[in-house]
Amino acid sequence: MSRPERFAKLNFAPRHVLITGASGGLGKALACHYAQPAVQLTLWGRNESRLQAVADQCRARGSTVEIHSLALTDIDNGVSLLEACDDARPVDLLILNAGVSDIRPEGALTETVDAVREAALVNYAAPVTLATAAAARMAPRRYGRIAFIGSVAAHHDLPFASAYSSSKAGLSRFSTCLHAAMAPLGVGVTLVEPGYIDTAMSRRLDGARPFLISAEDAASRIAGAVAVNRAVLVFPRVFLVLKFLSALVPRGIAHRLLRLAEVKQRGQ
Repeated sequence: MSRPERFAKLNFAPRHVLITGASGGLGKALACHYAQPAVQLTLWGRNESRLQAVADQCRARGSTVEIHSLALTDIDNGVSLLEACDDARPVDLLILNAGVSDIRPEGALTETVDAVREAALVNYAAPVTLATAAAARMAPRRYGRIAFIGSVAAHHDLPFASAYSSSKAGLSRFSTCLHAAMAPLGVGVTLVEPGYIDTAMSRRLDGARPFLISAEDAASRIAGAVAVNRAVLVFPRVFLVLKFLSALVPRGIAHRLLRLAEVKQRGQ
């Protein structure tokens, strides 16, 4: 690859960005970050009125915006919609941000069956299926980026949130596998594993949220990682240290420590 080609890839400037989970929180911050003249945003979310509010903000910044209200538990519908959006205008950047978070109800012995099913579909099955559909279209064009929004929870066996941590762990492995497959084809894949971000999802937790960062700060870091085709981004950096330390602790000891953690969630 010539020096100009390398430079062009590092200065990735998408003209069509599709973001799932764009109706608030990090998705909204990402939409606003990319909103500018000559950029089309396609925003997906479950709440149409909130999506419209985000769209209005992005249009005020000069973007063309299209919104779609859908539930990612209907994966076939999601794939069909992604393909239709790409047919209308090739998607340069797909950010798979939508996710659900739940923990074991207070006093219960296990998580609920419905919560586990939803986490498996929304946090893992939907994003990996949509990513595959997007990659199948980006690869022949030799251009595009896919970003997965995971979590540092993927690094730990959380007994009170097994569905969440395991779905994010599966997403992490799929992302790095897809990165390996797509790298020779000119398609970048970035796995983002953040700690606590100040969003409605994290505010549901009843307790401390150490090293909390704003959604706008997170969006800026994510966009930077995507621009330079970074394979994995973990932030804040302290969680990268904790990831390596966790790998050194014998599993039995780690599990005993994690079982001592008391994590509660509002609204249960």
